Amino acid sequence: MENTQACSRILSADNGQAVLVGRNMDWPEKTDVAFWFLPRGIKNIGLNGENSLNWQSKYSSLIIASSVHGQSFASDGINEKGLEANLLWLDESNYGKRDETKPGLSVAKWAQYILDNCATVEEAVHLTKSDQYTIVDLNVPMYIPTVGTTMTRASLHLALADKTGDSAIIEYIDGKAVIYHDRKYKIMTNSPTFDKQQENLRQYKGFGGTKELPGNSTPSDRFVRASFYLKNLPQPGNLREALAHMFSVTRNAAQPYIKTLDPKHPYTAATIWSTVGDLTNGYYYFESTTSPFLVWADFSSFDNNAGAPAMKLSLSGDVDYNGNVSNLFKKADSNELKVPEFHH
Repeated sequence: MENTQACSRILSADNGQAVLVGRNMDWPEKTDVAFWFLPRGIKNIGLNGENSLNWQSKYSSLIIASSVHGQSFASDGINEKGLEANLLWLDESNYGKRDETKPGLSVAKWAQYILDNCATVEEAVHLTKSDQYTIVDLNVPMYIPTVGTTMTRASLHLALADKTGDSAIIEYIDGKAVIYHDRKYKIMTNSPTFDKQQENLRQYKGFGGTKELPGNSTPSDRFVRASFYLKNLPQPGNLREALAHMFSVTRNAAQPYIKTLDPKHPYTAATIWSTVGDLTNGYYYFESTTSPFLVWADFSSFDNNAGAPAMKLSLSGDVDYNGNVSNLFKKADSNELKVPEFHH
Protein backbone atom coordinates (compact mmCIF):
# COMPACT_ATOMS: atom_id res chain seq x y z
CA MET A 1 0.00 0.00 0.00
CA GLU A 2 1.60 3.19 -1.22
CA ASN A 3 3.14 5.34 1.56
CA THR A 4 0.82 3.74 4.07
CA GLN A 5 2.71 4.94 7.10
CA ALA A 6 4.77 7.76 5.68
CA CYS A 7 7.14 8.78 8.46
CA SER A 8 10.57 10.38 8.83
CA ARG A 9 13.53 9.85 11.20
CA ILE A 10 16.40 12.34 11.59
CA LEU A 11 19.62 11.94 13.63
CA SER A 12 21.71 14.93 14.75
CA ALA A 13 24.90 13.66 16.40
CA ASP A 14 27.47 16.41 15.75
CA ASN A 15 25.78 19.56 17.05
CA GLY A 16 28.09 19.85 20.09
CA GLN A 17 25.18 19.80 22.58
CA ALA A 18 23.47 16.39 22.56
CA VAL A 19 22.76 13.42 20.32
CA LEU A 20 19.18 14.04 19.18
CA VAL A 21 16.79 11.86 17.15
CA GLY A 22 13.65 13.35 15.60
CA ARG A 23 10.73 11.29 14.32
CA ASN A 24 7.42 12.12 12.62
CA MET A 25 4.48 9.72 12.79
CA ASP A 26 2.34 10.11 9.66
CA TRP A 27 -0.87 8.07 9.68
CA PRO A 28 -4.19 8.16 7.78
CA GLU A 29 -6.31 8.33 10.94
CA LYS A 30 -6.00 9.74 14.44
CA THR A 31 -4.83 7.00 16.82
CA ASP A 32 -4.62 6.75 20.59
CA VAL A 33 -1.12 7.23 21.90
CA ALA A 34 0.50 7.00 25.33
CA PHE A 35 3.82 7.72 27.04
CA TRP A 36 5.09 4.69 29.01
CA PHE A 37 7.94 4.20 31.44
CA LEU A 38 8.99 0.54 31.72
CA PRO A 39 11.47 -0.48 34.46
CA ARG A 40 14.07 -3.24 34.22
CA GLY A 41 12.96 -6.83 34.82
CA ILE A 42 9.67 -6.88 32.88
CA LYS A 43 8.89 -10.28 31.36
CA ASN A 44 7.87 -10.17 27.70
CA ILE A 45 6.31 -12.60 25.25
CA GLY A 46 7.31 -11.96 21.64
CA LEU A 47 4.56 -13.88 19.88
CA ASN A 48 1.14 -15.37 20.53
CA GLY A 49 1.29 -19.10 19.91
CA GLU A 50 4.05 -21.68 19.80
CA ASN A 51 7.80 -21.11 19.97
CA SER A 52 7.66 -17.47 21.07
CA LEU A 53 10.79 -15.44 21.80
CA ASN A 54 10.50 -14.63 25.50
CA TRP A 55 12.75 -12.30 27.49
CA GLN A 56 13.15 -10.22 30.62
CA SER A 57 14.16 -6.59 30.10
CA LYS A 58 17.75 -5.70 31.04
CA TYR A 59 17.16 -1.96 30.64
CA SER A 60 14.40 0.48 31.48
CA SER A 61 12.77 2.44 28.66
CA LEU A 62 10.58 5.43 27.86
CA ILE A 63 8.37 4.56 24.91
CA ILE A 64 5.58 5.97 22.79
CA ALA A 65 2.90 3.31 22.42
CA SER A 66 0.56 3.58 19.46
CA SER A 67 -2.87 2.00 19.78
CA VAL A 68 -4.68 0.38 16.88
CA HIS A 69 -8.26 -0.60 17.71
CA GLY A 70 -7.47 -0.67 21.44
CA GLN A 71 -4.25 -2.71 21.21
CA SER A 72 -0.98 -0.94 22.02
CA PHE A 73 2.65 -1.50 21.07
CA ALA A 74 5.90 0.47 21.13
CA SER A 75 6.45 2.26 17.83
CA ASP A 76 9.30 4.35 19.28
CA GLY A 77 11.38 4.63 22.41
CA ILE A 78 14.66 5.28 24.17
CA ASN A 79 16.26 3.20 26.90
CA GLU A 80 18.28 4.17 29.97
CA LYS A 81 21.58 3.50 28.12
CA GLY A 82 20.78 6.08 25.43
CA LEU A 83 19.64 3.74 22.63
CA GLU A 84 16.69 4.84 20.48
CA ALA A 85 14.53 2.63 18.24
CA ASN A 86 12.03 3.90 15.65
CA LEU A 87 9.69 1.73 13.55
CA LEU A 88 8.73 3.25 10.18
CA TRP A 89 6.78 1.92 7.21
CA LEU A 90 8.54 0.25 4.27
CA ASP A 91 6.36 -1.41 1.63
CA GLU A 92 9.27 -3.59 0.45
CA SER A 93 9.69 -5.23 3.88
CA ASN A 94 9.43 -9.02 3.72
CA TYR A 95 10.32 -11.03 6.82
CA GLY A 96 10.20 -14.33 4.95
CA LYS A 97 8.28 -17.51 5.69
CA ARG A 98 7.94 -18.29 9.38
CA ASP A 99 10.82 -20.56 10.46
CA GLU A 100 9.17 -22.71 13.13
CA THR A 101 12.56 -23.91 14.42
CA LYS A 102 13.43 -20.39 15.65
CA PRO A 103 11.62 -18.40 18.34
CA GLY A 104 9.18 -15.91 16.79
CA LEU A 105 9.07 -12.17 17.44
CA SER A 106 6.03 -10.20 16.28
CA VAL A 107 7.04 -7.15 14.25
CA ALA A 108 4.95 -5.15 16.76
CA LYS A 109 7.42 -6.12 19.56
CA TRP A 110 10.59 -5.59 17.50
CA ALA A 111 11.48 -2.11 18.83
CA GLN A 112 10.72 -3.08 22.44
CA TYR A 113 12.87 -6.23 22.19
CA ILE A 114 15.89 -4.20 21.04
CA LEU A 115 15.39 -1.49 23.71
CA ASP A 116 15.05 -4.12 26.45
CA ASN A 117 18.16 -6.07 25.51
CA CYS A 118 20.73 -3.73 23.91
CA ALA A 119 22.77 -0.80 25.26
CA THR A 120 24.24 0.29 21.91
CA VAL A 121 23.63 0.15 18.17
CA GLU A 122 26.61 -2.21 17.92
CA GLU A 123 24.92 -4.67 20.31
CA ALA A 124 21.62 -4.43 18.41
CA VAL A 125 23.34 -5.10 15.09
CA HIS A 126 25.19 -8.08 16.62
CA LEU A 127 21.92 -9.45 18.03
CA THR A 128 20.22 -9.07 14.63
CA LYS A 129 23.10 -10.82 12.83
CA SER A 130 23.03 -13.70 15.35
CA ASP A 131 19.85 -14.89 13.61
CA GLN A 132 18.52 -16.34 16.88
CA TYR A 133 14.90 -15.37 16.17
CA THR A 134 12.57 -14.72 13.27
CA ILE A 135 10.39 -11.62 12.77
CA VAL A 136 6.74 -12.55 12.26
CA ASP A 137 4.22 -10.62 10.14
CA LEU A 138 1.21 -8.81 11.55
CA ASN A 139 -1.92 -7.60 9.77
CA VAL A 140 -3.35 -4.35 11.14
CA PRO A 141 -6.69 -2.64 10.47
CA MET A 142 -6.35 0.77 8.84
CA TYR A 143 -8.96 3.34 7.91
CA ILE A 144 -8.51 4.75 4.39
CA PRO A 145 -10.69 7.74 3.39
CA THR A 146 -13.39 6.85 0.80
CA VAL A 147 -12.50 3.14 1.17
CA GLY A 148 -13.15 2.36 4.83
CA THR A 149 -11.23 0.02 7.14
CA THR A 150 -8.99 -2.54 5.46
CA MET A 151 -6.50 -5.09 6.80
CA THR A 152 -2.95 -4.16 5.87
CA ARG A 153 0.32 -6.01 6.45
CA ALA A 154 2.52 -4.05 8.89
CA SER A 155 5.58 -3.57 6.65
CA LEU A 156 8.16 -1.97 8.92
CA HIS A 157 11.86 -1.18 8.99
CA LEU A 158 13.83 -0.16 12.08
CA ALA A 159 16.11 2.83 12.71
CA LEU A 160 18.54 2.71 15.64
CA ALA A 161 20.78 5.36 17.20
CA ASP A 162 22.73 5.60 20.45
CA LYS A 163 24.34 8.28 22.63
CA THR A 164 27.71 7.93 20.81
CA GLY A 165 25.99 9.01 17.57
CA ASP A 166 26.19 5.53 16.05
CA SER A 167 23.35 4.63 13.70
CA ALA A 168 21.86 1.63 11.90
CA ILE A 169 18.96 0.99 9.54
CA ILE A 170 17.60 -2.58 9.48
CA GLU A 171 15.39 -3.70 6.60
CA TYR A 172 14.13 -7.23 5.97
CA ILE A 173 14.19 -7.89 2.23
CA ASP A 174 13.24 -11.33 0.87
CA GLY A 175 13.41 -12.78 4.37
CA LYS A 176 16.94 -11.57 5.17
CA ALA A 177 18.06 -8.70 7.39
CA VAL A 178 19.86 -6.01 5.37
CA ILE A 179 21.81 -3.81 7.80
CA TYR A 180 23.20 -0.34 7.06
CA HIS A 181 25.45 0.42 10.04
CA ASP A 182 27.34 3.72 10.09
CA ARG A 183 26.97 7.02 11.98
CA LYS A 184 26.65 8.74 8.58
CA TYR A 185 23.17 7.20 8.11
CA LYS A 186 21.18 10.04 9.65
CA ILE A 187 17.92 10.03 7.67
CA MET A 188 15.28 7.35 7.14
CA THR A 189 11.84 7.72 5.56
CA ASN A 190 9.92 5.03 3.64
CA SER A 191 9.98 3.48 0.16
CA PRO A 192 12.14 2.77 -1.73
CA THR A 193 14.72 0.73 0.21
CA PHE A 194 17.53 2.58 1.97
CA ASP A 195 20.17 1.87 -0.70
CA LYS A 196 17.92 3.37 -3.40
CA GLN A 197 17.15 6.40 -1.19
CA GLN A 198 20.87 7.16 -0.98
CA GLU A 199 21.26 6.65 -4.72
CA ASN A 200 18.44 9.14 -5.32
CA LEU A 201 19.97 11.65 -2.86
CA ARG A 202 23.17 11.79 -4.95
CA GLN A 203 21.21 13.43 -7.80
CA TYR A 204 20.73 16.63 -5.75
CA LYS A 205 22.86 19.72 -5.17
CA GLY A 206 25.03 19.39 -2.10
CA PHE A 207 25.16 15.60 -2.45
CA GLY A 208 26.98 15.29 -5.78
CA GLY A 209 24.18 16.08 -8.23
CA THR A 210 22.62 19.05 -10.00
CA LYS A 211 18.91 18.78 -9.13
CA GLU A 212 17.28 21.49 -7.01
CA LEU A 213 15.71 20.70 -3.64
CA PRO A 214 12.37 18.85 -4.15
CA GLY A 215 9.11 19.98 -2.57
CA ASN A 216 6.79 17.00 -2.68
CA SER A 217 5.74 14.91 0.33
CA THR A 218 6.82 11.59 -1.18
CA PRO A 219 9.25 9.56 0.98
CA SER A 220 12.16 10.16 -1.42
CA ASP A 221 11.55 13.94 -1.49
CA ARG A 222 11.30 14.07 2.31
CA PHE A 223 14.56 12.06 2.51
CA VAL A 224 16.33 14.65 0.34
CA ARG A 225 14.88 17.67 2.17
CA ALA A 226 15.65 16.30 5.63
CA SER A 227 19.20 15.44 4.50
CA PHE A 228 19.70 18.96 3.09
CA TYR A 229 18.37 20.89 6.08
CA LEU A 230 20.15 18.68 8.62
CA LYS A 231 23.44 19.07 6.76
CA ASN A 232 23.09 22.87 6.66
CA LEU A 233 21.97 23.52 10.24
CA PRO A 234 24.03 26.20 12.05
CA GLN A 235 25.93 25.14 15.18
CA PRO A 236 23.61 25.64 18.19
CA GLY A 237 24.82 27.73 21.14
CA ASN A 238 23.01 25.61 23.72
CA LEU A 239 20.71 22.59 24.14
CA ARG A 240 17.55 24.67 23.71
CA GLU A 241 18.79 25.84 20.29
CA ALA A 242 19.81 22.27 19.35
CA LEU A 243 16.27 21.07 20.09
CA ALA A 244 14.78 23.99 18.13
CA HIS A 245 17.02 23.13 15.17
CA MET A 246 15.90 19.48 15.27
CA PHE A 247 12.20 20.38 15.45
CA SER A 248 12.68 22.79 12.52
CA VAL A 249 13.90 19.87 10.37
CA THR A 250 11.19 17.45 11.53
CA ARG A 251 8.54 20.08 10.76
CA ASN A 252 9.95 20.59 7.27
CA ALA A 253 9.70 16.83 6.66
CA ALA A 254 6.18 16.68 8.15
CA GLN A 255 3.07 16.12 6.06
CA PRO A 256 0.18 18.59 6.26
CA TYR A 257 -3.44 17.49 6.37
CA ILE A 258 -4.74 17.09 2.82
CA LYS A 259 -7.95 15.74 1.29
CA THR A 260 -7.89 12.91 -1.24
CA LEU A 261 -7.05 14.38 -4.66
CA ASP A 262 -6.91 11.16 -6.69
CA PRO A 263 -9.78 8.64 -6.24
CA LYS A 264 -7.51 5.86 -7.55
CA HIS A 265 -5.05 6.58 -4.70
CA PRO A 266 -7.36 7.60 -1.85
CA TYR A 267 -4.72 7.22 0.83
CA THR A 268 -3.47 10.35 2.60
CA ALA A 269 -1.44 10.53 5.83
CA ALA A 270 -0.72 13.65 7.83
CA THR A 271 1.85 13.96 10.60
CA ILE A 272 -0.16 13.28 13.77
CA TRP A 273 2.73 13.55 16.23
CA SER A 274 6.50 13.98 16.48
CA THR A 275 9.13 12.98 19.02
CA VAL A 276 12.70 14.04 19.76
CA GLY A 277 14.90 11.77 21.85
CA ASP A 278 17.82 13.39 23.71
CA LEU A 279 20.08 10.35 23.98
CA THR A 280 22.81 12.25 25.83
CA ASN A 281 20.64 13.44 28.72
CA GLY A 282 17.84 10.85 28.80
CA TYR A 283 14.95 13.14 27.87
CA TYR A 284 12.13 12.22 25.51
CA TYR A 285 10.05 15.01 23.90
CA PHE A 286 6.59 14.60 22.36
CA GLU A 287 4.62 17.02 20.20
CA SER A 288 1.04 16.32 19.11
CA THR A 289 -0.13 18.06 15.95
CA THR A 290 -3.43 18.82 17.70
CA SER A 291 -1.83 20.48 20.74
CA PRO A 292 0.08 23.79 20.93
CA PHE A 293 2.32 22.42 23.71
CA LEU A 294 5.52 20.39 23.86
CA VAL A 295 5.76 17.76 26.61
CA TRP A 296 8.62 15.58 27.82
CA ALA A 297 9.68 12.95 30.34
CA ASP A 298 13.11 11.94 31.67
CA PHE A 299 14.66 8.83 33.21
CA SER A 300 15.83 10.59 36.38
CA SER A 301 12.16 11.03 37.42
CA PHE A 302 11.44 7.28 37.56
CA ASP A 303 12.52 4.19 39.50
CA ASN A 304 14.44 2.16 36.91
CA ASN A 305 14.97 -0.90 39.14
CA ALA A 306 13.41 -4.32 38.62
CA GLY A 307 10.21 -4.62 40.63
CA ALA A 308 9.36 -0.93 40.26
CA PRO A 309 5.96 -0.22 38.67
CA ALA A 310 5.39 0.44 34.99
CA MET A 311 4.04 3.98 34.55
CA LYS A 312 1.78 5.46 31.86
CA LEU A 313 0.46 8.82 30.71
CA SER A 314 -2.27 8.81 28.05
CA LEU A 315 -1.72 11.49 25.41
CA SER A 316 -5.03 10.79 23.67
CA GLY A 317 -7.98 13.13 23.40
CA ASP A 318 -7.63 16.88 23.58
CA VAL A 319 -5.80 17.07 26.92
CA ASP A 320 -3.23 19.86 26.91
CA TYR A 321 -0.26 18.94 29.06
CA ASN A 322 2.75 21.24 29.00
CA GLY A 323 6.45 20.86 29.84
CA ASN A 324 7.90 18.03 31.93
CA VAL A 325 5.06 15.56 32.53
CA SER A 326 7.10 12.84 34.31
CA ASN A 327 5.24 13.40 37.60
CA LEU A 328 1.83 12.96 35.87
CA PHE A 329 2.48 9.31 34.93
CA LYS A 330 0.32 6.77 36.82
CA LYS A 331 1.02 3.13 37.71
CA ALA A 332 -0.10 0.84 34.89
CA ASP A 333 -0.05 -2.80 33.83
CA SER A 334 2.66 -3.47 31.24
CA ASN A 335 0.52 -6.37 29.94
CA GLU A 336 -1.43 -3.68 28.06
CA LEU A 337 1.54 -3.84 25.67
CA LYS A 338 1.06 -7.52 24.84
CA VAL A 339 1.41 -8.81 21.28
CA PRO A 340 -1.53 -7.38 19.29
CA GLU A 341 -3.80 -9.66 17.29
CA PHE A 342 -6.37 -8.36 14.83
CA HIS A 343 -9.09 -10.30 13.04
CA HIS A 344 -11.17 -9.39 10.01
